[in-house]
Amino acid sequence: MPEAAAVRVSGTGNATGSEGAVVNTGYIHRVSIETLTVGQRPLREPASWPHQVGVIPSPARSFQSRGEVGRLRSAVEGGGTAVLSQVLTGMGGVGKTQLAADYARAAWDDGGLDVLVWVTASAQSPVVSGYAQAGVALCRADPEDTEQAAKQFLAWLAPKPGQRPCRWLVVLDDVADPGDLIVHPDDPANRYSLWPPASPHGRTLITTRRRDAALFGEGRRRIEVGLFTPDESVAYLTASLTAHGRIEPADQLTALARDLGHLPLALAQAAAYLVDSGETAAAYRDLLADRATKLDHLTPDALPDEQATALAAAWSLSIDRADTLRPAGLARPMLHLAALLDANGIPQDVLTSQSARNHLAAHRRATSPAPQPDTVSPADAVRALRALDRLSLIDHQPDTPHQAVRVHQLIQRATRDTLTPHQHDQAALTAADALTAAWPEIERDTDLAQTLRTNTEALTRHAQDALYRPDAHAVLYRLGHSLSDSGQVTVAIDHFQHLADTASSRLGPDHPDTLTIRGNLATMLGDAGDAAGAVQAFTDLLESMVRVLGEDHPNTLTARGNLATMLGDAGDAAGAVQAFTDLLESMVRVLGEDHPNTLTARGNLATVLGEAGDAASAATAFGGLLESMVRVLGEDHPNTFTARGNLATWRGEAGDAAGAVQAFTGLLESVVRVLGEDHPNTLTTRNNLATWRGRSGDAAGAAQAFTDLLADQVRVLGEDHPATLTTRNNLAAWRGRSGDAAGAAQALTGLLEPMMRVLGEGHPNTFTARNNLAVWRRRSGDAAGAAQAFTDLLESMVRVLGEDHPQVRIVRRNLDHWRTEAERTPGASSIDTST
Repeated sequence: MPEAAAVRVSGTGNATGSEGAVVNTGYIHRVSIETLTVGQRPLREPASWPHQVGVIPSPARSFQSRGEVGRLRSAVEGGGTAVLSQVLTGMGGVGKTQLAADYARAAWDDGGLDVLVWVTASAQSPVVSGYAQAGVALCRADPEDTEQAAKQFLAWLAPKPGQRPCRWLVVLDDVADPGDLIVHPDDPANRYSLWPPASPHGRTLITTRRRDAALFGEGRRRIEVGLFTPDESVAYLTASLTAHGRIEPADQLTALARDLGHLPLALAQAAAYLVDSGETAAAYRDLLADRATKLDHLTPDALPDEQATALAAAWSLSIDRADTLRPAGLARPMLHLAALLDANGIPQDVLTSQSARNHLAAHRRATSPAPQPDTVSPADAVRALRALDRLSLIDHQPDTPHQAVRVHQLIQRATRDTLTPHQHDQAALTAADALTAAWPEIERDTDLAQTLRTNTEALTRHAQDALYRPDAHAVLYRLGHSLSDSGQVTVAIDHFQHLADTASSRLGPDHPDTLTIRGNLATMLGDAGDAAGAVQAFTDLLESMVRVLGEDHPNTLTARGNLATMLGDAGDAAGAVQAFTDLLESMVRVLGEDHPNTLTARGNLATVLGEAGDAASAATAFGGLLESMVRVLGEDHPNTFTARGNLATWRGEAGDAAGAVQAFTGLLESVVRVLGEDHPNTLTTRNNLATWRGRSGDAAGAAQAFTDLLADQVRVLGEDHPATLTTRNNLAAWRGRSGDAAGAAQALTGLLEPMMRVLGEGHPNTFTARNNLAVWRRRSGDAAGAAQAFTDLLESMVRVLGEDHPQVRIVRRNLDHWRTEAERTPGASSIDTST
């Protein structure tokens, strides 16, 4: 390239010369000649300080000063170490850029900086370009060689002996990939880092959605940016709307903030939408709740605060990038599943189940241009979760496996909006299958059970239609039974009533699932103590089943058995005996004598014989049944164990309490050998053994056995499990019978709070505990307190069960008796709660 000479003359007088000439008058102080490439601009002098490169985003109109502001401005860590680099990380939309801009603006305005460089770091090229711009301005770098100019700037930032200190701040906003900060990573000779060097006079601030380990380490302080607090959210909405003359009810703003998950970006765009559209906060909430309304329909035409991305698209690039991380192609379908479950915690076992992994594999095969494996390993499913976590799309905490995955509700909503109807339904059925597979048959872990219930409820809200195609999904039944097993019988009734109504509407009143759900509903009514309601429900159901399925269908026979059981619970012992007698004849004819259902019917008939007052006949019947069960099912079958327990119970009821203790002792050994010490059936057998130990005359031994049992139930089942609460009731009773009436009353007083909280006021076990509390108050000498307790109990029972319920009559009789006698016969009002 041709060269030209540039001549500069200084310190001369005034002179005039022709083109190209150099003239002077007087003494020449200095002549300098520089060779320039033709077309190159003369090198500029370095910019004077203070100097800013790049544009700091304008402050949001209703910027909130949050806790992160104080952390950013703290110059030292807790141990006194100076902070040189800070990394703001968090999901898209939490306000990281605004926090960084506030920090940079404050540092600049306070006069604490000589140089401020703000770079939008969404890719490597803008970082290099931003550094090059700073290099040209501050280091006289060649603007034509961008990469060399960037290197010169980075070298200039490094402190040098004898050089005037420069107080600098470099902000890299929205780093999309840690790899973007390494140039020529595969070329060792030319490889260099875009991280500013450590300097006692310099500071670096990075904002990013990423959580990769490469971004953090020694000398870099990580600051997690979360959501607004509820108060901050309401303050933001109030300020934003008030600035435009809009006043909304405080309760509606509080609810709107909650509906938007306290996400700053969502709050800003919602406020702008309300101002632009004139809609009320209540109307906006209705639109947000409408599943047919997509998020992009709720975006203002002009985004506020110079925002570049509408809420609906705020996470699309993050999802795209997560899907490219190893194992490629699995992050997106994993998020599809997470978007349909509980935002506040999804068990990892659900998202790594076989059903979930089949879904991931199918999606990868369908979307990848290259052949893909047919299966996905559990480890790769976990890696897909980690990929989503690295992009701040989810929070993955494997140390809390029951709630390992959390995801913001608006990320869920935006993800669901991208699904076609077919994709949505397939993901919903996959999630339902995964929940069902993860649900243990025996709910020993109450926290896990609650999490599974919460996730199923979330799935039902998001995808109820899919769960009834083609039939009612098994997870819907599992949820109801789990509610019942945990003592939430009233909630279980409401659940099955909703299922019955929905199934009847979607599948038809005569669909097998509709009939099955009605049977579950009737059973729940009985479990809640409404035996009369259960009898009526089973009577109505039986009519439908006979009409639809026929008299001899197995489901019809099951309904007849349930009706017979409820007749007994409702006080019609004779009717129950006759119903089971007739049912047994039908079962023998249809199924045969050795069919398991026939054997069960024989056991039920034996039970109602005993409950009708013929304990000896019940014991004899169970003796014969046990022989058949051993022959058909084997000695170690669970049903055989049940028959052995019932035989022991009715022998005891027939007068042989010592024989019952011996029988339960032998049964316990067998149950422990087959099922283990912590199996719920083992714990139940221990409960029955303790009861008969007390009834055989060893009240102190019974109290000790219940004490030991309670400790194990708390450990295995939890403090609030219905079986644990029953044991506390039994323990109190046997303490009283061993001579400590005051202690029994005190224990039952403490039991009522968890009973009411877990089971509810109208649960039969709650009534039993209240009845027993009144009894032991009376026996401890508090006659007035006992009478008041029975009065209150009677009012509650009449309200729930009705005037004519058998237990209502017992309580009324006890209360009348106590009102007329100064002393009553001990034990007359006690309801035995042993099982």
